[in-house]
Amino acid sequence: MRRDPKEEATRWLAQAEEEWKDAKALLQRKRFYLSLFLAQQSAEKALKAFIYYKEEEPLFTHSVAELLKIASSIDQDFKTLRGAKRLDDYYIPTRYPNGLPGDIPARYYDDPEEGEEALSLARRVIDLAKEKIKT
Repeated sequence: MRRDPKEEATRWLAQAEEEWKDAKALLQRKRFYLSLFLAQQSAEKALKAFIYYKEEEPLFTHSVAELLKIASSIDQDFKTLRGAKRLDDYYIPTRYPNGLPGDIPARYYDDPEEGEEALSLARRVIDLAKEKIKT
């Protein structure tokens, strides 16, 4: 059974917000690899929220870049978020030791500025999705 598009959008956007808050808390705790992963996840879910809101079925993808293309084809304002596709760099390598050359994610990711940038990119995606869902 398919949910109402607006209800589904609200659910996905709420999850995006929660994951962004968790990403921020993890960054403060210097758990960079988890923070980066959740930043990617929050942007992904915010984009899916917008796509659901427009009564479109998102592709079975976890790629922020692919979801941005879909969102941009629906609303040109999403083109301003092109840089957020960088969040896809944190989808796999932040979780699996074999996704990195010679180290594990918990030790490899150690730059708070990288975490701040990822949070900023994700926040911009969430904020635009939220704005579009309310209008």
